[in-house]
Amino acid sequence: MSLRAAALALTATAGLTVLPTATSASGTAPATTTLPSVSSSSDSLARYHHQRLTWKSCVLGAGDADGEALEKAGARCADVTVPLDYTHPDGRTITVAVSRVKAADSAHRVGSLLLNSGGPGGQGIADPPWVHDAMKDVAGRYDIVGVDPRFVGRSTPLDCGWPTGSPFRWAGEDRAGFARVTALARDLADRCRKTHADVLPYVTTRNTARDMDVVRAALGERRISYLGYSYGTYLGEVYATMFPGRTDRMVLDGVIDPARYSPRLLVGTEDANERALRHWAAWAAERDAEYGLGATRDAVLATVDRIRRTAAERPLVIGGGSSRTYRLDVHTVPFIVFNGLSDDTDEARRSFASSLRTLHQAARGRHAEPDADLAGNLDFLLRGGDGGSAYGSVQTAILCGDVPAPRDPEVYWRDVRRSRERHPLMGPFTNDITPCAFWDRPRERPTAVRRDFPALMVNAVGDPRTVYAGASAMHDAWPSSRLVTVTGSDRHGIYGAYGDDCADTTVNAYLRTGRLPSEDVTCSGPRSGR
Repeated sequence: MSLRAAALALTATAGLTVLPTATSASGTAPATTTLPSVSSSSDSLARYHHQRLTWKSCVLGAGDADGEALEKAGARCADVTVPLDYTHPDGRTITVAVSRVKAADSAHRVGSLLLNSGGPGGQGIADPPWVHDAMKDVAGRYDIVGVDPRFVGRSTPLDCGWPTGSPFRWAGEDRAGFARVTALARDLADRCRKTHADVLPYVTTRNTARDMDVVRAALGERRISYLGYSYGTYLGEVYATMFPGRTDRMVLDGVIDPARYSPRLLVGTEDANERALRHWAAWAAERDAEYGLGATRDAVLATVDRIRRTAAERPLVIGGGSSRTYRLDVHTVPFIVFNGLSDDTDEARRSFASSLRTLHQAARGRHAEPDADLAGNLDFLLRGGDGGSAYGSVQTAILCGDVPAPRDPEVYWRDVRRSRERHPLMGPFTNDITPCAFWDRPRERPTAVRRDFPALMVNAVGDPRTVYAGASAMHDAWPSSRLVTVTGSDRHGIYGAYGDDCADTTVNAYLRTGRLPSEDVTCSGPRSGR
């Protein structure tokens, strides 16, 4: 599983261009559609709300797998022009790329369903085909709309030229190690400030929500339905607050408690991640003949600890034969572990076990060649490859631009030392310093999320990214909502991606009828018998 898909999907593609008018990110051969007028809430935004979208092929060129999948699903793509700064709508503009699979059942059409699969910083333009499949017979009632949020993917991009795809690191064994990661965090912040200081203040969730409302109007909709995963749940909460009355059916999967939303979102996830690690270790122990990590759960956990301790003494050398050479140190090895814990399907567990087997070989001084998954992850983490620099840049800009972070490194060092006592592996990772400590202060206050909304929420009890306590708190805050609880699962993101028939059926019934279940629903996940 790729780092972009799993590592920081809660928190774990080229240089920025701000254009005066919309430009195509989606191929050639335009087919212009004149959309119906939608009343705007502000005359200053009327030209954005009433803009004509040019729908065209989603294929950018040879080898564009996402575009080809969209084409096969019958999707068309367009670019929506939005203001860079909504307080000056007549100023500079940027584009937001969207894809759309139109409703096949026009007689029973509900409207548009907008998607956000998380991040922040994650692309969404390629999502409609698989969401269409997950919705089964309900899909025909919706125009399914994928969106690359501002500065992401095919939208006007932002890339600070980072040498990594993520700023998150393990703090190290001592103060010297913490000083190294502090220097990295400062350098990453400086790179963004030097290259994109003029747009960083506008890379925020509130502006993304404003873009969503422009997309809504440009599509000719008075209200939109919404499916958001992980960070996308927070975006949905903010949109419903900022634009009351413009949301129809809302599904939030992997729910963020807005009271906990900040650049330090990972703080408080230590117990869930350690529990997921223990579950994976028991799985790997049953396959010791294949992976050689230990014949018992505790033996596998001891192997993981030895890998980390060895990396504290010397870098682990991966590759160098048929692949590029990578060097993992004590700051990056725990990231690979963290990355492997958000999906408890057998496929994901096999990929994680294979990666740990390679690290184990390197820790023992043996030649260790990465498989394709690990090589891609290492290239992303250690070089910013595969779009990693852009992904990390945007993710960090959003987190730092939404909520101010502590600016004193001593705050993080104190928290690292305290958390290390209970959580020696996860604590120094989740509590470590990030570039937000050196970011300019946000220009807007965080959104005070509305007190109630009748949404359908979905969360696994063992979710190690958006922990179940957060979903429960959000459900309490929105008493009109219903919560689908998936037991026996450590999976982050359930609907349409995990194979849980109970959860999928519940979501599809809600999307079909618009009626929430009469009471909360509990589903026994595929691993509930574990």
